[in-house]
Parts: sequence; C-alpha cells; structure tokens
Amino acid sequence: MIQLTLYTTLGCHLCEQLEAVLLTLAAGEVRLEKIEISEDDALVERYGMRIPVLVDGEGAELDRGFDPGRLAAWLEERDWLDAAAWQWLQEGDGPGPAPRAAEIRNGRRYLG
Repeated sequence: MIQLTLYTTLGCHLCEQLEAVLLTLAAGEVRLEKIEISEDDALVERYGMRIPVLVDGEGAELDRGFDPGRLAAWLEERDWLDAAAWQWLQEGDGPGPAPRAAEIRNGRRYLG
C-alpha cells in the first residue's frame, strides 16, 4: 500500500485535481492522509503558497503536484507509477483504465 500525506485546504481545486490524477497514475492502493493547513499558522507559513503538497513516508515532498508530468515522475522515482495509465493519460484517447474509487475505513480515506 502506498501511504502519502496531502497538505491541503478547504476548497482547493488544485488539490482535487492532484487527487484525481493520483487515483489514475498510482500503481496500487493509496492511503491518503489529508492535513488541513488553515488550522495551523505554522503549516500555512510552510505550505500556504505551495499546496497541494504530497509527502511520502520518507518525508520527500512534491509541491504543486497537480501537474501530471511532475506527479508521474515523482511516482516513478518510487516505483509507484502505473505506466499504462500514464501512457493513456498522455495519449488522451481510448477508454483507459477504470477510475478507482475512494472509501472510508475507520475514519481514514483509502484510494484505489
């Protein structure tokens, strides 16, 4: 399972875009923990101009990861990229992979 943290804020359409592209490109189930930055001044200071910020378990950050190419490269570095989905997204045609739904288990959101 791929465990990631997403620094976000309420109504962030770029964060929603990142999440949708992540659902398409991740090779495997994703556990996405969302951190609302507006509730913490230190988080607003650190991430406010860079959201959405995606963080892996090692602490490596991808800021403004809503760009599919940057997200694909970041996922590929970690062997988490679904290459067929990335190719389909680049070509922009064909039925492509079926979208993966999110589900809530024990108060946590799981993608895939």
